[in-house]
Amino acid sequence: MIARWICAGLMAAFLAASVLAGGAYSTHAAETKTAIFAGGCFWCVEDVFDHVDGVTETVSGYAGGKTPNPTYGSHKGYVEALKVTYDPSKVTYAKLLEHYWHNIDPFDPSGQFCDKGPAYRTVIFVSDDEEKELAETTKQEIAKRFKKEVATEIRPATTFYAAEDYHQDYHNLNPVSYKFYKWNCGRAQRLAEIWGEKSS
Repeated sequence: MIARWICAGLMAAFLAASVLAGGAYSTHAAETKTAIFAGGCFWCVEDVFDHVDGVTETVSGYAGGKTPNPTYGSHKGYVEALKVTYDPSKVTYAKLLEHYWHNIDPFDPSGQFCDKGPAYRTVIFVSDDEEKELAETTKQEIAKRFKKEVATEIRPATTFYAAEDYHQDYHNLNPVSYKFYKWNCGRAQRLAEIWGEKSS
C-alpha cells in the first residue's frame, strides 16, 4: 500500500512538471514581434491591420523623427505610422507586407490620397536584415509589375511614439465619421483602381 502511494505521488509530480513545462513552452511559442508601417492616415492603416489574423495589437503613432514627444499638432519630421504587434506563428512578416502594399498607393511621393505632405508619406520601418530584404524585394516586384517607380521608403526602425488616445481605434469608436472621411478622401476608390475591388 505504501509503495502504491509513493508511486502515485511520483506520477502526480511528473504530470505536474510536464504541465508546467508545457505551459512554459506555450508561452515561448506565443512570443510576439512588432512591425512599423507608415501608410498615410494612421486611422486607415490601423483599420486594415486590425482585421489581419495573427495581429494582436495595433497602435497609431509617429515614427521617423528626432524631436522627443511629438504630438498631432507638432510632429515635424515624423510620419503618421502604425506599430503592429503580431504572433509570427500565425502570420508572417511577408504576409503583413502584402496587406500593407495592397492598402496604400505606392506611387505617390507627396502623401496618400487626399492627405498630402511629409507626414503622410509611405515608409516601411525595418528592424533587421531579413525585414529589409523582404521589403526591398516586394518593392522591386511592385515596380516591375506596374512599370512605375515606387515612392515608398524603406528605413531602419526608429523610436515610435503612440499618438493621443483619441486617435486609437478611431475606426471603431467613430465609425460614421471614419467612413465618411475615408470615402471622401478617395482612399477606397484609388486602392480599387490600383489593386482591384478586394483592397480595403
